Amino acid sequence: MITVKAGSVTFQNVAKSFGAFTAIPDLSLTIEPGTLVTLLGPSGCGKTTTLRMLAGLEHPNSGRILIGGQDVTMLPANERDVSMVFQSYALFPHMSSLENVAYGLQSSGLGKKEAREKAEEGLKLVGLAGMGQRLPAELSGGQQQRVAVARALVLEPQVLLLDEPLSNLDARLRRRVRTEIRELQQRLGFTAVYVTHDQDEALAVSDRIVVMKDGQIAQSGAPRELYEAPASPFIADFMGEANVLPCEVIRWEAGEALVRVSDVEHQVYSVQARTGAAKLAVRPGSIKIGNANGPGLKGRVLHSAYLGGHVEYEVETDVGTLFVIDHDFDEAHPASSDVTLAFKKRGIALIPA
Repeated sequence: MITVKAGSVTFQNVAKSFGAFTAIPDLSLTIEPGTLVTLLGPSGCGKTTTLRMLAGLEHPNSGRILIGGQDVTMLPANERDVSMVFQSYALFPHMSSLENVAYGLQSSGLGKKEAREKAEEGLKLVGLAGMGQRLPAELSGGQQQRVAVARALVLEPQVLLLDEPLSNLDARLRRRVRTEIRELQQRLGFTAVYVTHDQDEALAVSDRIVVMKDGQIAQSGAPRELYEAPASPFIADFMGEANVLPCEVIRWEAGEALVRVSDVEHQVYSVQARTGAAKLAVRPGSIKIGNANGPGLKGRVLHSAYLGGHVEYEVETDVGTLFVIDHDFDEAHPASSDVTLAFKKRGIALIPA
């Protein structure tokens, strides 16, 4: 029987440098037991360094790291109660799936019979019952990744670490495997720290997303909070792409702000706002494109691309070039045509100056 010992994770003022380069200047972060938290950000933002410090593959220059309340800052990787799923799967090619899953159990001192029984249970957990005798080369990429997850889970760690686990899979397989990982985490209730640069992946699997930039936390919160209430233009653009436009807050009351973009006024939900200059983050799919004589922001189509289920536009306006995605169309507006752009209710966020 595989049991879960979901542990908490705490970074207390952790700093990490590589020579003269400071990768993590000062990181403080708490991860609650039984949650899946994703470290998200562009290349070089510090997310992988943070995960490697948690795994014991790197050690901080200062600060403390705690797992389940225990200080593990300077403990080696094999003395931490964590398991890691690597981007490359890291399976032994000459071993069967069952032997790969059982390997860590036997290395930790468990008898061969007990290790095999537990390995079989691990394969069953990830939907690979009956496939234990197959070599990694006889499995698909998604099946190999599930073997890697099973190998990590059977060790019953306090924290499961996943480093870009789906990056080697094609788009359709990524969607399926990420759903399986999320369902498994919710069913077993283990603590997971997940690293990715893919915003859709982070939105789909996470209880909480920590967006990193230059080794620091740019914003942290639930997926919907980050997507619908970004705290900065960087977060707005990184979390699913956005047009960031200059605007003026005319008034705010009862959670609604009246903003003006060029000569167009629009009501936007906002927890709090000050009158004056601000930024408006507008998702490409939250813009309705219409004929030149309609209401809204005046513009001219620079580029128009039909992509089957939607049309993508670049539209030049007096507040900049906007990227627009139109799912509700009969005929596409051709390049050089004059149009108007109206903002929908959802997918619009006010960013204070």
